[in-house]
Formats: sequence, C-alpha cells, structure tokens
Amino acid sequence: MIPFPKPDVEQFFQTYLIRAFGVSADESRLVFTSTLSGKFNLWAMDLNEATAYPYPLTYNDQVSSFIKLDPEGRHILTAFDRDGNENYQFHALRWNGGHPLPLFEGEDPDTKHYFVHLSEDGQRLYYSTSKDNPSFLNARVYNLVTKEDKLLIEGQDAATELAAVSPDERTMVYTKAYANTYYVSYILPEGGEPQCLTPDPNVTHIAGDPVFADNERVYFVTNYDAEFPYVAEYDLATRSFKPLVHIERESVSLLRWHKASRTLYIVTDKGVEDRLYAYSVDRGELTSISLPADIVEQLNVTPSGNLYLLARGAVKPYNIYRYADGAWTMLTHNVLTGLTEKDLSYPDVVTYSSFDGIEIEALLYRPNPETANGYTVFWPHGGPQAAERKQFRAMFQYIIAQGYHIFCPNFRGSSGYGSSFVKMVEQDWGEGPRKDCLAGMDWLFEQGISSPEKLFVMGGSYGGYMTLLLAGRNPEYFRAAIDIVGVSNLFTFYNSVPEHWKPMMELWIGNPERDKERFIKDSPITYLDHMVNPMMIIQGANDPRVVKEESDQIVEALQAQGRDIEYLVFDDEGHGITKKENEKVAYARIVEFLKRNH
Repeated sequence: MIPFPKPDVEQFFQTYLIRAFGVSADESRLVFTSTLSGKFNLWAMDLNEATAYPYPLTYNDQVSSFIKLDPEGRHILTAFDRDGNENYQFHALRWNGGHPLPLFEGEDPDTKHYFVHLSEDGQRLYYSTSKDNPSFLNARVYNLVTKEDKLLIEGQDAATELAAVSPDERTMVYTKAYANTYYVSYILPEGGEPQCLTPDPNVTHIAGDPVFADNERVYFVTNYDAEFPYVAEYDLATRSFKPLVHIERESVSLLRWHKASRTLYIVTDKGVEDRLYAYSVDRGELTSISLPADIVEQLNVTPSGNLYLLARGAVKPYNIYRYADGAWTMLTHNVLTGLTEKDLSYPDVVTYSSFDGIEIEALLYRPNPETANGYTVFWPHGGPQAAERKQFRAMFQYIIAQGYHIFCPNFRGSSGYGSSFVKMVEQDWGEGPRKDCLAGMDWLFEQGISSPEKLFVMGGSYGGYMTLLLAGRNPEYFRAAIDIVGVSNLFTFYNSVPEHWKPMMELWIGNPERDKERFIKDSPITYLDHMVNPMMIIQGANDPRVVKEESDQIVEALQAQGRDIEYLVFDDEGHGITKKENEKVAYARIVEFLKRNH
C-alpha cells in the first residue's frame, strides 16, 4: 500500500459554487453561474450531446442573480453585481456568450434590479428596482424591442416587490415587506384595485411566493392563522381565500406550477433538511418525491414536466439535477477531487434544553476518531432568521479533517421551527439567542465532547455578531473567537444597511433612540474590556449588508487596547468569501489560527 498524506486545504476546495441556473425552452441547453474557473462566470452545457461538457459564456468574473434564456434562442438575460456589492444590474448576452451588454446605459452604480418575469414571447421583462425609490422599490416593465420602460407600481410605506405576473399579463401580484416575519401580498387586476391575498393584512403573518395557475387563480405560501407556512389559493373572480395544503410541522418554502398536468411542486423546510412534494390540484393528492441532496436551492419546472434542481447536502457540493421518468440525473458532476462522501463528516442531529426549557435542535459534526484532536468549533449561524442546515461547506469539512468537532445550534429565531420560534429573535438579538448558545456549550461540556479550554467560537454575519457578543460577555466559555463579516455595533448597523432594509429595521432589532439601553447592552463593542481571548476578524470590503466599518471600528478599538487580534480584509469580496483563491487563503488562515491557539 502507498501511504498518502492527510488531504490539504487544496483538496477540500476543489469544488465549485453554483448560484443560479436557467434551462432553454426545448431543454437542450443548461446555463448556470459558477466558480468553475475560480471566480463566478456563466457556463453552459448542451444537454442533447452524448457527453455534456461545461463551456464558458462569460469572463467578467462576476456572479449572476438570475439566468433567463430567450424562448427563441436569441439571447440570455441575466444580472451581475460588482465584486459582491449586490447591486445587480441587467445585462443581455449573445446566445453563445461573450461580453455582456448592459440593458440600461449610464446606470447609477448603486441601482439594483430584481428579476420577476419574462413574457412568453420573450419581449417584456418585469422587474423590481431601487431606481428612483431606494427605500421602498418600484415595479417596472421593460420592452426589449421598443426600449420602453414603464412604471407599474410605486412602493410606499414598506419595501414593495413585484412577485408574479399572470399569463395574459393583465394581473400582477406584489408583496409589501414589513419584516422577515411580516410580509403581505396583493393581487392587482388591470384597471382595478388591489386585493389582499389573505383575509386581514393588519395581522402579522407572511404571504408570498405566488404562482399563477391561470389568469384568475393564484397559489401562494402563507402562515396566516397558522404556526407553519402552508399552500393557499386565491380566486380573483370570487375574491376568496382558501387554505389548500398543510404538511404537519413542515414549512412550505417554495412553489412551482406545471400547467399541463395541473400539478403544484412544493418544497418544504423541515428543520435541518428539505422535502419535495407533487400536489395534483384536480385529485387533491400529495405525493412525496425523494431528493438527491438535503437542501434545495432552486427548482425549475419545464413545460414538459421535467424538474431541474440546484441542491446540496452535508457531504454533497452544489449540483444541478434533472428529474424525468421518476429518476434523478446529476448533470453537473461537482465532486471533491480525490475524496469520497465516506471521507467527509455527515452530521448527527441532536437536541438540548435551553435556559428556559425551550428545545434547541443542533447539528454535530464529528471528526474521524483517528484524527480527533479533542477541540470543538462552535458555529452560531447567520440570519438570524435562517438556520444551519445539512448544507455542504468546504470550510467545515476541512476543519473537521484537521480533527475538530463542529457544533451548530439552531437557537431561537431560527427558521423552520414555526412562526413563534422565528419571531423570538425580533428586538432581542443579544439575550435569548446568546443564552441558547451558552446552553449549547454547557451541553457539549456535559457530554464530554468539549470544555472551555478546548472550545472555539466562529460565525459569519449574525453568527459573527454572536461570536463578538459572546467574546465580550462570556469569554470564560471558550479560548478564542473568529468573526466573519459580523455586526459589532447595533447603532451603526441600524443606519448602514441597504436602503430597502431600513423600513424593516425597527421591527427586526428595535429603535436606537427608544431602545437605547438595549442597543448598548446588545452591542458587542460595549464589552471591549472583556474581550480578552485571541480573535480573528474576516471582512469583505464591498459588503453591503454588514459594511466594512463594522469590523474596522472594533478592530481599531481592540488594537488600541493592545489585544491579540488578526484582521483579514478581502478587497474583492462582499458578504462572505466566494472566490476560490480567497477561500483557500481565508480558511487556511482560520485553521492556522485555531492550531496556534490550542
């Protein structure tokens, strides 16, 4: 036998990201945005070929937010940002690629567009935009032939996004968002008055992800008068709302409609993994469809009834799959070079009781017993109204391969556990969720998995915020901390978020004047004197959500006190690390930091 050394960082990062895809009308062509070359570009595959092989369409090294192929094969529509700034702007691309053409010349670089719908003839592009209304957004339609750009809906009072357009383009659905847990949808007939899809828009609930079955019937996701989101129906002719499909203790998260078979495809969130169902509207039958991976990122249904799916799992990188004739086929073959799924760690799902008796679900990744070093990385997830799920993270698998456990709690505020649970973080960013994290650490200690001398904390976004807060308020629980694009000061964060987030901030974190004392108590920067453990901070310079100044201010303050802090900034990244070379640098430095602080 030839003894091979332990896999290095290169091996764990020889996979690529896929963020969005589109399929041609005849299903002969797949186009997706991917880091296949190390940075995001558009790639295509000719699916009718005996051996489909990806080839590049762009070389601008920017990520796309959506991909829509012209139904007649004349061009590709997409939107690019700039090095992670999330200001996505529309571009057209020749069918065979090349240099992207901006749809709107002379656009303000801060303007951002959100694709909604392309007409069946491929001529009219419906979209939401920050142009002329950065706080509340507007809905517009752009004619690709005449170049006419028409205002449809002017947002007021709340971020207002166009959500769906009827087949005859005479009716629209738009959504008004007041918070992550409070957004309401309205149907707007041509020449008529808007009608709320749910019985009472003033009751806090969600209603979104609408799909038109025909010109008068809409299916959508809501949790109106319920704990878990379900499928509901709205009839425009009778102005009637009707609950349609409830799935016990599962949160419906995505709907797709297949017209010919009159089938709704339903994706649900069940805690740490997803489920997929087909619902026959005519028969009222719900059928489960097994998934090829744990987490659904995108689902397309073609006119033929085939499903195209972007998914990933705890030990499965991003891949695009096709479901036809009752079976899944992997189209992209994104695998770890030189490694198999058996070489990776699949998490255990565990639960523990928090300080007030609430049950918290968590993922526990275990290293190979032969390489285990006795140390654990505690990972509070981002969001906060999201969850850590069975999703492939090359960083996790690399750290685990070095011998570390990784523990990921879905503290109060996490999605997938019911409406009441997810609301518990609103205007309570730093108390209940932090105590849930401390209870998770206590559980690790009680189980003999870790100890304060062998525990690290690392998180990104809200998880970075929680890492900083724990470092300031509970440094005795662990030995060192790693913050990735985390909020350090609620006062500055409140005013620095993207403009269309600002109407939602008061419900999300509170008001800095009315809630001044709580903002002080829940801001990590309040506790500089207690941040005595070694710390590493990673930041993208172009981050629009948690701006660089959030990291700068706490780094400068800690350095002024002579603290042990390592600061790593990537000038070409935004809210997280996406470029392959940057990933390798960042995650190798993370492991070096962990080992240095044993």
